[in-house]
Amino acid sequence: MPIAHYRTPLGIARITEEDEFITSVYVLNEDVPMENPETPLLKIAVQQLDEYFAGKRQIFDFPIKQQGSPFQQKVWDCLLQIGYGKTISYAQQSKMMKDPLAIRAIASANGKNNLWVVVPCHRVIGSDGSLTGYGSGIWRKKWLLEHEANTIGVGQIKLF
Repeated sequence: MPIAHYRTPLGIARITEEDEFITSVYVLNEDVPMENPETPLLKIAVQQLDEYFAGKRQIFDFPIKQQGSPFQQKVWDCLLQIGYGKTISYAQQSKMMKDPLAIRAIASANGKNNLWVVVPCHRVIGSDGSLTGYGSGIWRKKWLLEHEANTIGVGQIKLF
């Protein structure tokens, strides 16, 4: 499986490719030797991540695929509908999915998202506006939301 390591403002991201799809983007909590992208798709993924962190890209358009149940796939597809620089609550996500009682299951599926930044689970927050439930660290979630808000010129996190 081809792998690249890419240095982001929030740490080193490990990007994996399988069967011509990007299958994961993880931010690591440790330093690892850098591995340059060797395949055309990994090069595109790194370029688009560069553009995102430079404030020049809001949507990723390389092919992605994650392993997960049909429910998880539905949750991750819903995350792709959240606009850049915007947030929704877990309750709002459950309503978008027409499954208002599945808040905990949706939050759990969000937590299993393997495509950091690309599938924007960082845009889902608590109903009270708190930055909850982010496996990569709340400080990274806050940074990403502030980065997006600054990029679109609102200067602060836009809640709901």
